[in-house]
Amino acid sequence: MIFNPILIALLVLLVLVAASIKVLYEYERGVVFFLGRFQAVKGPGLIIVVPVIQQMRRVDLRTIVMDVPSQDVISRDNVSVKVNAVIYFRVIDPERAIIQVEDYYAATGQLAQTTLRSVLGQHELDEMLAEREKLNRDIQNILDAETDIWGIKVSNVELKHVDIDESMIRAIARQAEAERERRAKIINAEGEFQAAERIRQAAAIIASQPQALQLRYLQTLNDIGIQNNTTVVFPVPMDLLRPLLDAERQSMGNADNR
Repeated sequence: MIFNPILIALLVLLVLVAASIKVLYEYERGVVFFLGRFQAVKGPGLIIVVPVIQQMRRVDLRTIVMDVPSQDVISRDNVSVKVNAVIYFRVIDPERAIIQVEDYYAATGQLAQTTLRSVLGQHELDEMLAEREKLNRDIQNILDAETDIWGIKVSNVELKHVDIDESMIRAIARQAEAERERRAKIINAEGEFQAAERIRQAAAIIASQPQALQLRYLQTLNDIGIQNNTTVVFPVPMDLLRPLLDAERQSMGNADNR
């Protein structure tokens, strides 16, 4: 079999041309190296990479959603919990993402796990349950600062689940019940205090105006007469009888003088 050198050269040329043509999507960039040295960041679109002499690494610029596995965390009040989270990040500098770290995806994931344990370990269990927004911001700020050297931007962190032991759930329920009882007692005591204050003010007003006491007395007699059909023996204050007694004594004195 006779090989045609021209045909072979054409085939080799076609293979080289096919290998040198790269197409990058709008969300992709190509980090090109020339004989092992960084040359340029190219794309999107059609680019030419000379085989053997040039090498290219593709980098996806879209936001990556990473699920952080459950981490065993011991809170500041010595409660063991399992916490998992999700982080959103993207590459903003393809050059640094390829050159500064071997695998930016794995590095970001490992850093997220250690940061999650470190930050949550500084807080109590109640803070983990009630202040998630604050914890999310703290973790996001730390990750964003640490990954900046890799050309990574961490845009958001969300705590998904905080799993607690069954015994701790019962303890939290008892604590919540005790808190509700404490609030109820405080509200009841506050109501009694306000009522006593009003009674004190009313008593002061009545004491300053004896006529008001007499009117209140007569009103009470009227209410009892309307609501009850039985005979009621009610003591009559001397203040009501004193004017009558004085008038009687005066009339008797006038009669004696005559």
